Amino acid sequence: MGTGPLVASHAFAQDQQSGQPAPQAEQSPQLANGLLDATVADIDKAKKEYGSLEEASKADGADDEALVALSGRADELNRTIAAISARLKPRFAEIDARLGQLGAAPKEGQPPEAPIVTQERDRLNAERSQISALTLDAENLLTATNRITMQFMEMRRKLFAETLFKRTGISADTFEDAGTAFVDEGVRFSAAVTSWMGFVLKAKFGSFLAAVLLSLCAALIFLLGGYRLFRRYYVRDESIENPSYISRLSVAFWSTLIRTLSLVAFLVTSFLSLSNFNVLRPDIAPVLGAFFGFIWLVYFVGRLTNAVFAPFRPHWRLVKLSNKGARSLSWCLQAMAVVNGLDYVFDRISESMGSPVVVTVAKSFFAALLIGLILIASSFGRPILAKSGDPDDPGRRWPHGMAIILRVLGTLLIFTAVIGYVGLARFIATQLIMISAVVATMYLGFQLGKAVSRQGVFAETIIGRFLENRFKLGEVALDQAGLVAGLSTYAIALLTGIPLILLSWGFHIQDLELIAYRLFTEIRIGNMSISLVGIFAGIMLFAGGYLVTRWVQRWLDSNVMARGQMDLGVRNSVKTGIGYLGIALAAIISISAAGIDLSSLALVASALSVGIGFGLQNIVSNFVSGLILLVERPFKVGDWIVSGTSEGIVKRISVRATEIETFRKQSIIVPNSELINASLGNWTHRNRLARSEIPVSVSFESDPKRVMEILLELVRGVPKILRNPEPHVEFLRFGPSSLDFEIRFYLSDLSDGMEIRNNLRIDILRRFREEGISIPYPHQELHIVRDGKRGRQSELLASSALAEAADGPEGEGEIVARHIASPAEEPQPESKSTGRRRGRASAD
Repeated sequence: MGTGPLVASHAFAQDQQSGQPAPQAEQSPQLANGLLDATVADIDKAKKEYGSLEEASKADGADDEALVALSGRADELNRTIAAISARLKPRFAEIDARLGQLGAAPKEGQPPEAPIVTQERDRLNAERSQISALTLDAENLLTATNRITMQFMEMRRKLFAETLFKRTGISADTFEDAGTAFVDEGVRFSAAVTSWMGFVLKAKFGSFLAAVLLSLCAALIFLLGGYRLFRRYYVRDESIENPSYISRLSVAFWSTLIRTLSLVAFLVTSFLSLSNFNVLRPDIAPVLGAFFGFIWLVYFVGRLTNAVFAPFRPHWRLVKLSNKGARSLSWCLQAMAVVNGLDYVFDRISESMGSPVVVTVAKSFFAALLIGLILIASSFGRPILAKSGDPDDPGRRWPHGMAIILRVLGTLLIFTAVIGYVGLARFIATQLIMISAVVATMYLGFQLGKAVSRQGVFAETIIGRFLENRFKLGEVALDQAGLVAGLSTYAIALLTGIPLILLSWGFHIQDLELIAYRLFTEIRIGNMSISLVGIFAGIMLFAGGYLVTRWVQRWLDSNVMARGQMDLGVRNSVKTGIGYLGIALAAIISISAAGIDLSSLALVASALSVGIGFGLQNIVSNFVSGLILLVERPFKVGDWIVSGTSEGIVKRISVRATEIETFRKQSIIVPNSELINASLGNWTHRNRLARSEIPVSVSFESDPKRVMEILLELVRGVPKILRNPEPHVEFLRFGPSSLDFEIRFYLSDLSDGMEIRNNLRIDILRRFREEGISIPYPHQELHIVRDGKRGRQSELLASSALAEAADGPEGEGEIVARHIASPAEEPQPESKSTGRRRGRASAD
């Protein structure tokens, strides 16, 4: 890989580097364009940096720290070149737009154009060619930088594999040489520490005191401040005899996390303070950093075991262990953490003192041996809680599978170290301690988040009770807050645990910074680059635009249109239009801020229009109608609507169709376009207020005023009937057999209407019987005359009776059959019968 082919492929870049004019500049006047000059200078600088990186990639003996630094330089160069290329794109687009306005040059036989137009086109073409050459040069340099970045990553992987699987012979001579070198290392390290302390006391005593004072202040801030702020969340309340599982889980997770993070903040602040005050020497700084890491590891494992196993507080224990088993497991885990941490401290001392590799091999060998023996010894313990449930009773043995796993891991560590793969044994031991502790903490966090997000649980926690008392939150709001708290706990567990696991796998802090930077700023989806920061900024901009739009709507409606006494319909149309316009502008601005190219949306719109032409009109119509329904909300889930022949409760609104459940529990799927294009009734659009009516009929002998008083008295005695609007009774009509009234009243919830109407009818019937008011039934008088001479008169009487029956209330009537004697029959004595018929009657 070299820069020769890259430079030779671009004549313009070569000419700029050598100080000679480019070929395009010989054909057209040289442009006084500061953008091009700055771009050429930046590309030259980037090429020099690339050459330096290429030379460094060929050097032998580079360690992981050096490769990490080179990878960081390559990534920074990559971003610089990408910014150079992006800086040229707007000018290139302007030139294309201007050339499009000028049009093509006239062909032969066409009238010549003005000289000024020709000069302008030539100048723009020359500048366009220069920008194209620079862009191509930057893109090729970017490709080469990406290639060398991958080369550095491959070198780091090979170095890690070589270090991990490097085999060293283990023999008596090895330990003898290691012992001699170890004694010499101890003497030199003691002399170095003494020399450093003398240097600090003589030359850096003031800086040392300032650094120590700053570290102590940081300790007070982090430890005491964390204790005051979060004490209630991670301090065990000894007065509680049987704490709930969520309380034990919360104390275990937050006590481990908050106290460990406070210690980390203190240690990091102390190290940075000593470094910034130039108190640390190059040979002491890595040793002190390793010692601080040792303190953190031992404290972290100790806090975790104390939180989970609770050796001296069995009622706060999260796992079913006996007291003796909890104490033994805690000591085993802490012992492994101490051994592994000391191994890394001694390794840093050896590196700082320049000791031979055999010293590190010997120390790592004994560390792996001790950790393996601890694992094997712990597999023979009896830590499981006894069947009696008493933690003081002797425990039971491990489950058979768990004991085998511990013995296999311990044997594997010892065997790996004995055959000479000390680095691999050391890596396995570190992973067993670090990853187990981190995964256990993350598991506690996940379990806590899961428990808190359950319905009704968050309200019983300390934070939930505080929010309920402070902000007067209801049950639904507390459940939503519990869901947010659960998700936040998940996020904290992931953001804390994943970096620690990656660091234990050999990643460097700069690697994590690079991953975080790319995650938040450079997420590529095809040719589109977006960022989480941009997306968050877009969401905030959209929310701000939405709030501003709503404020403008209210201000115009209340201050401008209301004073102008404009029609309500016009005011509503203006408000709606401003709302659509404001939301559209906010969406465009937020999409642009999120890094999404609007041209991509134009392509989607073009494809959608083609699809509409091929028969997707109904689908798109339903889709757009669904968006309108979701934005305008003429009805919402839970509303009682009437549309055509469909009536029921809205269960779900999607972008294609709406699900309506009838009162017979039948689900009807209605396309959204039908709901938009047709009339629709919504009983609960603004509220659930509704009017209800009960018709009542009484006999003609009843006093109408008394009837109205009784009905009003009964209605006003129902608590669920609203007093405003006031209920009232209407005297509707004089019926054919009754006086007809109607009770009209309003309910705050129309779903209560059926129950209230049923109870009112029962009360009305009971009260009318007490008051002696009768409820009539339709009746008629029928006169039958058996006389041939008066047949015509009989027909008239029967017809009149039938006409009166037809005028009665709907659904009620009488079936009357009449028989008129024929003139041929023998004359009978005149008889006249008058009678009442109830219900269905027949006459012969």
